[in-house]
Amino acid sequence: MTRPLGRARGPLRTTAALSLSLVLAGGLASCGSDGDGSSSGAAGGTLTVLYTQDVAHLDPQRNYVMFAMDFGVRLLYRTLTTYAAKPGQPGTEIVPDLAEDAGKTSDGGQTWTFRLKQGLKYEDGTPITSQDVKYGVERSFAPDLPEGPGYARTMLAGGDKYKGPYKGGSLASIETPDARTVVFHLKEPSMDWPKIATLPTFAPVPKAKDTGVNYDKRPFSSGPYKVESYDRGRRLVLVRNPHWDKATDTVRQGKPDRIVLEEGLAQTAIDQRLIADQGADKRAVTLYSVAAASMPRILTRADVKKRFISATSLCTRFLAMNTSKPPFDDPRVRQAMQYAVDKEAYRTAHGGSGVGELAGSYLPPTMTGGKALDVYHAPPNGDPARAKQLLTAAGKGGGFSITLTTTSTEQGKAEGEAVQQGLARVGVKVRLNPVAKSVYYDAIGDIKKEDELVFYGWCADFPSASSFIPPVFDGRNITPKGNTVVSQYDDRALNDAIGAAVKGGDTAAWQAVDQRIMQASPMVPLIHDKLPLLRGSKVTGAFGHPIWEGEFDFATLGVSE
Repeated sequence: MTRPLGRARGPLRTTAALSLSLVLAGGLASCGSDGDGSSSGAAGGTLTVLYTQDVAHLDPQRNYVMFAMDFGVRLLYRTLTTYAAKPGQPGTEIVPDLAEDAGKTSDGGQTWTFRLKQGLKYEDGTPITSQDVKYGVERSFAPDLPEGPGYARTMLAGGDKYKGPYKGGSLASIETPDARTVVFHLKEPSMDWPKIATLPTFAPVPKAKDTGVNYDKRPFSSGPYKVESYDRGRRLVLVRNPHWDKATDTVRQGKPDRIVLEEGLAQTAIDQRLIADQGADKRAVTLYSVAAASMPRILTRADVKKRFISATSLCTRFLAMNTSKPPFDDPRVRQAMQYAVDKEAYRTAHGGSGVGELAGSYLPPTMTGGKALDVYHAPPNGDPARAKQLLTAAGKGGGFSITLTTTSTEQGKAEGEAVQQGLARVGVKVRLNPVAKSVYYDAIGDIKKEDELVFYGWCADFPSASSFIPPVFDGRNITPKGNTVVSQYDDRALNDAIGAAVKGGDTAAWQAVDQRIMQASPMVPLIHDKLPLLRGSKVTGAFGHPIWEGEFDFATLGVSE
């Protein structure tokens, strides 16, 4: 499963849910002294966070939008494990949070045991118990709370029949032998369970404080901050949780005294406030990506550009080929597309030279040990001569005509035209089929109606290829409608290799699978996404975290005077 991204630009999807996309541009901001993005700066003051709309869900078991997950798990609630508060590849390290360690298994990953730290407390001073963790996970099964990640529902033994604590009682596959120990019994072994335990599904909820669907309005805090007031769609105010003990938390710094989320603002207005950098806005950040229209004003001014941050995420964008119909049922034609596409033109149309890293393989670098892979070694603008050679060998030297599905936005049109013009160089005529964002995934997910080419993208929930490769490339996951394997490529040997890697593959095994799929060429990888963000000059500890799309890590943000 994957999680939905924030709302912005272009088709991009996550493992369990649809998403739209990111507006991405620019390079990493430099870091300097206090008030210039460094991790220094005294605790205190008010951090203002600016956003266009209400956060979809604060209820941890319903929270499945990347930036909202970042906001929730770093500020309001803790999970069994979490990610190190570091930029780049070090930020993908799993570290203990509520638990003393990252979990233990003695049977190859089918049973996982976590022991809670001593001294953990909620905002009212009552202790956090293993029963609260169990109850929190059980809530995620409730039919009234369906929005969150589905890993617990699909991976825990008996999860397929369990209906949640409101009507189904207790789930036997989660045991709590004492107040500090929780044991999970899975259907099948998985060494990814410690990564899955970072999700807000695993935040504790005391049964006495559960208000069902209304828990969204006032989650009970186990993190460094608690809700003081919440006027949905307008303003959320967080204040310190006096019972949060930093001695039990090696990740969250809890620097500001207050955090105020202002909602319902236009993104261009947010950008203008941060560019101007006046008054309280010096201690403000955007919750999500800056608008494309704001990029020139940011990148052409040195004083503003140094406050700009753009970090690589767990997301890749593709040009997918429908392998179920000609001409892309021929692997030579598909391989020719790896050279025919002008990736640099696509990236420019998507938002500029800093929109993301040009992709040479499917997996983002954060899943390949921080090293970007390049299988075909095609130049950024493509290699038309090599593409023509492959097309001639396939009997398509005279070219052909196909249709490309894109979104019906100006952005979608520009991206489509970039591909159209690139393929015209090798005699391929592309007709654009613009589709409204609201029905885009319905259109490309209908295997009988899917065009020859579609724009697609994927974000992983955690830095493991098991959260990326299977839903996109395993032919056994092809469905008539709502299909996520949009290339429709179905090869039994490849499916078996993916299955073997899921059960025990390491990074090297997944890299081999990635290269194997690249040779089959069901998609052209275009870019690995970055998320463009802007902060005020008095905001400290600012960097883009690789797990949450490159979003600011709220664990480290502070403000200076």
